[in-house]
Amino acid sequence: MELHTLAEHIRSGNIRAIGKGITLIESRKPEHSEKAAQLLELLLPYSGNSLRIGITGVPGVGKSTFIEAFGSYLTDQGHKVAVLAVDPSSQITGGSILGDKTRMEELSRNPKAFIRPSPAGETLGGVARRTRETMLLCEAAGYDVVIVETVGVGQSETTVASMVDFFMLLQLATAGDELQGIKKGVMELADAIIVNKADIDRQKTELAKGQYENALHILRPKSRNWSVPVLAVSALQHQGVPEVWQMLSRFREAMQASGEFAAARKRQAVDWMWSLLLDDLKQLFLDHPDVKGIYPQLQQAVAQGITTPAAASRRLLDIFRR
Repeated sequence: MELHTLAEHIRSGNIRAIGKGITLIESRKPEHSEKAAQLLELLLPYSGNSLRIGITGVPGVGKSTFIEAFGSYLTDQGHKVAVLAVDPSSQITGGSILGDKTRMEELSRNPKAFIRPSPAGETLGGVARRTRETMLLCEAAGYDVVIVETVGVGQSETTVASMVDFFMLLQLATAGDELQGIKKGVMELADAIIVNKADIDRQKTELAKGQYENALHILRPKSRNWSVPVLAVSALQHQGVPEVWQMLSRFREAMQASGEFAAARKRQAVDWMWSLLLDDLKQLFLDHPDVKGIYPQLQQAVAQGITTPAAASRRLLDIFRR
C-alpha cells in the first residue's frame, strides 16, 4: 500500500491499517526503516493529542485486569483507548507469549479500544524498541488515551516514565510485609500509587494505603504542582476506577496550567532522538565489516580472561575509526 494511502487509512481509524503501520515501525529490516520514518512524518502533525499513561507493578498485582476495567470505563465515557502491552521475550528462544488480548477479552472486543502486544526483543528493560513511534501512530488514529503496560517492576520503569505523561504504580492490598516489592527508585518515578484488589481485605488495604502515603512523605516530589496520591481500587469489582480518571484529569489540568506538561513533552522528544541515535550508532558499529571480522575473537578473549574488556573495547573502536 502506498504510504500516503496507508496514512489516510490510519487517520480514519482503520484497524487493519493501524496494525500494518505498527508492523512496519517494528520491523528491523533496513528497507522498512525508511518507509516507517516517512509514514511517521506524515502522521506527526496529527499526533500528540492523547494522555499517555504508563502502568507498572509487581507480577500478580492485576495490571491486565485493571487496564481492562479502566479502559472499559473510558470507552463508556466516549474515549478511544490504545493499549501497548510489552511482552517479555525469551532469552533462550527469542519468542514471547503475546497473551495480552486473551487476558483482556472484553476490551479486545471493544470497537473503541485497540490492544497491541509487542515483543520486547533485546531492548533493555523489556520495553519494545518502537513503543514511542507506535504511540504517535495511535494518536494520529484518534486514540486520546494511550496506555503503556510494562512487564513488571524492573529496569523498564525509567524507560517507560521517560515516554509518558503520567506514570502509575500498582500495588497489592494484601501486601504482607510493609512496602513489599517497592524500590525507592520506582516510588520516585510514580505520579500515583494504586492499591489494587482492595475488595480482598479492606483493613489491609487501609493499612497499605497508610504505609505508602508515609513512604511518599520522605521522598522529594517530582513536581511542586502535584502531590502523589494513593488510591484504593478493586479492578475486578470495578470499584474506584472513576476516581482514577478524575485524578488523572486533575493531573493534566495542573500540569498544563503550570506549563510542565508541554515542557515534559519537549524533553521527551529530545530524549527519544538521542535514544534512537545511540541505537542506530550501535547497529552501525556492529555492522562494520572489519568489526564483524574481529568481534567474535575479541569477545572470546574477554570471556577467557586473555584480555580486559577495556582493551577489547579500545581495539574495536580503533578498528571502527580506520
